[in-house]
Amino acid sequence: MSDSIWALQRAIYQELSNDAGLGAYIGAPARIFDHPPDGAGLPYIVIGAGRASDWKGVDRGVEHDVRLHVYSRYAGRREIKEIMSAVYDALHEAAFAVDGHRLVNIRCIFSDALRRTDGETYEGVMRFRAMTQPL
Repeated sequence: MSDSIWALQRAIYQELSNDAGLGAYIGAPARIFDHPPDGAGLPYIVIGAGRASDWKGVDRGVEHDVRLHVYSRYAGRREIKEIMSAVYDALHEAAFAVDGHRLVNIRCIFSDALRRTDGETYEGVMRFRAMTQPL
């Protein structure tokens, strides 16, 4: 199961990095991190915590819970929501390659946009559910 977790993260990174609509916001090279470096320019995306479990009833299938966080300092929620919309368009029900695995499906199951306690930074939180099977 563990090899599918990293393979899926790499595939999501590639899919988001190659999306032209998203690139207009997060630059090229894309500002997508699993741990943002100090001084990273905003806006950016963080591939956050994830969870994987056996996909009940499917031999060696894995159910993934993937969380993405979007950060921006644009005044208001407009930029956060536009970026989240582009992430949704890039990933929801997408078909992309996952090394050594078949991506059965990926769906956005939750999103929220909020202002951080610093009063300047906005955070978008998105949660995706993905199902994979080894090739």
